[in-house]
Amino acid sequence: MSLPKIAHVNHELTVPSTGKKIKYRPFLVKEEKVLILAQESGSQVEMINAIKDVIDACVLTRGFKIEELATFDIEYIFLAIRGRSVGEDVEVVVTCPDDGVTTVPVTIYLSDIGVVIDESHTKHVKLDDEYSVEMKYPTMEMAMGADIEDISVEQSFKLIANCIGQIYSAEESFAASDSTEDELVEWVESLQPKQFQKLEEFFLTMPKLSHTLKVTNPKTKVENEIVLEGLGSFFA
Repeated sequence: MSLPKIAHVNHELTVPSTGKKIKYRPFLVKEEKVLILAQESGSQVEMINAIKDVIDACVLTRGFKIEELATFDIEYIFLAIRGRSVGEDVEVVVTCPDDGVTTVPVTIYLSDIGVVIDESHTKHVKLDDEYSVEMKYPTMEMAMGADIEDISVEQSFKLIANCIGQIYSAEESFAASDSTEDELVEWVESLQPKQFQKLEEFFLTMPKLSHTLKVTNPKTKVENEIVLEGLGSFFA
């Protein structure tokens, strides 16, 4: 006699970057095991792969392609799946900025965390009266690598080059996929500083997973406002 199959409730969410709705289920124990093993390994690459594997397993919408999603989409979807799977709240420990020493445990409800979009943000960057660039959001692997504090100048140029989708002139367009990474880096290096700053602005204003906390320092009684950004801030 075969064992009974336990039914799972499906849920729906809207992907921030596309506005499209997808259906998903909570992750199972076998998928949670993958996450735990990846976390125990201490490997950033393994953790990224585990998160992507869990999302792929849990999203039920046909045609869903995780490799086409922005980093903040992946973070947001994983947060929703995690909330439906093991609980809607998570406890984090934050350091009060007013003295930089005192730590306070805070409970955050995952449903309160969202993707914050800067009103000035645009994927279409106008360099001058003749040229403009359509940018792509970095993948999770690219963003994780660029989040390292000692990222080199060379790495930052490669990140920008790899996020170029299309280059437009007044009369024609050039697909980045038709060029090599070295050619794109060389093109970026040929820009004027003020044009380069416009490309940088794309990354500075890019949507991000964010939540603002107000925490009172128990020692100084000062109320602090703390902004948590990125998936790592909620599960450190």
